[in-house]
Amino acid sequence: MNKNRLIYVVSDSVGETAELVVQASKSQFQQKKINTLRFPYVNDQETVDEIIASAKENHALIAFTIVIQSIKAYLVDQAELHHVPYIDILGPSIQKMRQFFEEEPKFEPGLIHKLDEAYFRRVEAIEFAVKYDDARDPRGIMRADIVLIGVSRTSKTPLSQYLALKRYKVANVPVVPEVEPPEELFKINPKKCFGLRISPKQLNDIRKERLKALGLAQDANYAKLDRIEKELNHFEQVISRIGCKVIDVSNRAVEETANVIINTYKDQS
Repeated sequence: MNKNRLIYVVSDSVGETAELVVQASKSQFQQKKINTLRFPYVNDQETVDEIIASAKENHALIAFTIVIQSIKAYLVDQAELHHVPYIDILGPSIQKMRQFFEEEPKFEPGLIHKLDEAYFRRVEAIEFAVKYDDARDPRGIMRADIVLIGVSRTSKTPLSQYLALKRYKVANVPVVPEVEPPEELFKINPKKCFGLRISPKQLNDIRKERLKALGLAQDANYAKLDRIEKELNHFEQVISRIGCKVIDVSNRAVEETANVIINTYKDQS
């Protein structure tokens, strides 16, 4: 018996699913010299003909995940015609689910990778929000989809994380009278920027609660109304210079604010 065996992994998408199944299956056999060769994005008869001819010449087994019905039917016909062994990896499970769900499949290649791409975009956005939180690296402002601007305790960070779950890359920038805002704020497209306005009274209450949670005195300058009003006035000046949209987050849930931002962002895009 020939110790070197060859399996052609054929797909009308990337072919990762087929290769994973083949690898898992061949691990159950003692033969160690089982090589695989992947043929992705097979979507025409000419490519199928080339694969069949090569498989016949090299005595290869074809394992495929082809969902385009015309290409699948052609591959099966040609494989049987030329006595090339094959395995339809997805076909039996799709057929069983078709009967169970009483629904016609989409027969559209690459759907699982569309889900994967969405997942990885979400992870990338979350990592971005963490990296560029609180203007720790102002370079993120120029790379962001959305930039949040506001004084301390206006929910910039939780809002950034919520938007990241929606796959938006978000940077947030705190506004403090004693610190000049990053120059990138005045270079980026103002349509990407959103100022977070809040009432002095509510901010006063929020900051007092924050100090209490930290075990600090509630009469600290951080929570005093005159200090808060100074910060909010400075915030208005910065926002005016940028010329961006302002959202009043007073008594607004993070989800509600996020929806306003997303809808505005989409309308402006």
